[in-house]
Amino acid sequence: MSRTPRVRISAVAVMAMGVILSGTSVRADDRLLNETVGFTGTMLFLQSHVPALVIGAVRDGKTAVFGFGETSDGSGKPPDGNTMLRIGSITKSFTGQVLASLVAGGTVKFTDRLQDRLGWNVTVPSRDGHQIRLIDLVTHSAGLPREVEREAGPPDDPFSTLTPEAYRKALADDPLVFAPSTGALYSNFGFDVLSAALSNAAGKPYDVVLKERVSDPAGLKDTVLAMRPGDQGRVLQGHNFDGKPMPNVPTPLIAGGASGLYSTPDDILRWLSWHLDRFAEKDAETRLIDHAPYLQRDGLDPVSGFDESGHMDAISLGWIVMQPKGDRPLILQKAGGLQGIFSYAAFAPSRRVGVFVAINKFDLGAGMAMAGVANHLIEELASR
Repeated sequence: MSRTPRVRISAVAVMAMGVILSGTSVRADDRLLNETVGFTGTMLFLQSHVPALVIGAVRDGKTAVFGFGETSDGSGKPPDGNTMLRIGSITKSFTGQVLASLVAGGTVKFTDRLQDRLGWNVTVPSRDGHQIRLIDLVTHSAGLPREVEREAGPPDDPFSTLTPEAYRKALADDPLVFAPSTGALYSNFGFDVLSAALSNAAGKPYDVVLKERVSDPAGLKDTVLAMRPGDQGRVLQGHNFDGKPMPNVPTPLIAGGASGLYSTPDDILRWLSWHLDRFAEKDAETRLIDHAPYLQRDGLDPVSGFDESGHMDAISLGWIVMQPKGDRPLILQKAGGLQGIFSYAAFAPSRRVGVFVAINKFDLGAGMAMAGVANHLIEELASR
């Protein structure tokens, strides 16, 4: 029998150990959690060839975070649980939780029409007698396109043209691509106008509503729509597809529903812990409302933009639902990508396991691999 395979495995193990020793970690009391998360992060970092990677997991309330590479080019500092980063479209799951909280409190209903909640001087389009409802927006089934049509912003402020006026004009021009509630098309447009509607319904700016309804109940310290003084020094540097650094640019409040949030691995794990605390009396109704699958894939036409991080079986409030398959439990997941950062958060609500991972380069292969590794890590960590 040839000994080559064993030699190759040993070489990889030596490389992995070197990366582990050069990375950073926050260790939990759960030794298996540490071993599994650390080794998984090491192998993913070696395979992805990205400048930096950070990975964390929570199981039964215990957490572990490991970081690899450099937070910014030439810094020599690996990311850790305190590193701030753009979480992109994971923001949508925060918006879904805001909606769940407002529904639980009786402020809004899922079947409220966008026309009645938006508060803008515009006629919201409809098609074939189907009106856009809040539940349609949060499940990507409103018929709105992926992005609002707008002028391009300057390189140092590319999102400056994302304005309420741009959304009002687009709605007035009737951008629907199918009748609301009949199909599913991934839509940043939809989540941005949803956040505007929820802000109007609550009678407060959306960042205040988000803090009151999500950040404060989950104990989040660093999940914000705009960086604060002192945050800049711990931001993860993003890189474009060509490897060049991308600027850390602001996003307007109107983009707070779809993709605007900053957070840290520690905060995301706190947030996942809140989601996993399913028997707690406090916020129990919000969790139940948030996690339920409202839109099943079967019967929808079209269905587009949901399978990059794993096959979508249903959609809850901003979460993609993947039904159990083999040893993999039911998973709620959401991926994000903004300004050179790909990120992914997922959890198994019945198994008290959640995972967060981020890389700091736009690399589609690495991003899809990252999600697959995270899903497999949940499978490994979930008790059977």
